[in-house]
Amino acid sequence: MRRAAGFTLLEVLLATTLLAAALALAFATLRAAGASVERGEAQAARNERMRAVSSFLRQRIGGAPGLVFGLDAASGASTRFEGDARSMRFVADLPDYLGRGGPYLHELSVAGGDDGLALDVGFRMLQAGQAMPATRPPEALAAGLRTVRFSYRSVDAQGVPAARTDRWDAPQAMPLQVRVQVADARGAWPDMVVALPVAGAYVVPAGALP
Repeated sequence: MRRAAGFTLLEVLLATTLLAAALALAFATLRAAGASVERGEAQAARNERMRAVSSFLRQRIGGAPGLVFGLDAASGASTRFEGDARSMRFVADLPDYLGRGGPYLHELSVAGGDDGLALDVGFRMLQAGQAMPATRPPEALAAGLRTVRFSYRSVDAQGVPAARTDRWDAPQAMPLQVRVQVADARGAWPDMVVALPVAGAYVVPAGALP
């Protein structure tokens, strides 16, 4: 007697098992591909943020002309640059995309937040060697950071670059270099070391710092 045409239960179960395995493999491949794309996009976004922050800081710090933004009425001492490990103040031209341009006091500072540290920047118009009151609060240049640190370098009495220091103690002068170190949850950013071309006109030997 001939068996009726069709599939046996074993054949159906085997086919179902193979189909389920193929679907599972396909979904796993899609998930892996999706995760890879997400990681790639996250890394690209991080790289773009590092590039934008580095470009802004290099242009602003490196372009500082050494203009006076403060004057002590009693001593006559001028202030061209102030800085410590968590803040920095200097005059540079305001980017056109932020306003009408011209010399503005740039105030960089590190602030704490719920999602970590933020590198803030504020701007104050400069008039007759004095910084005017701020017209708007500082804005975050980068947020969600783990560490932000500024350091400065001058020259020694022989004109050789001295060791870096976390505090700039000669406000009437300009540092030779400024280094900005930043790290986020994924690790340290490349160090930003910015040379100040005008420093030679106002530089003070490290041994002469107060």
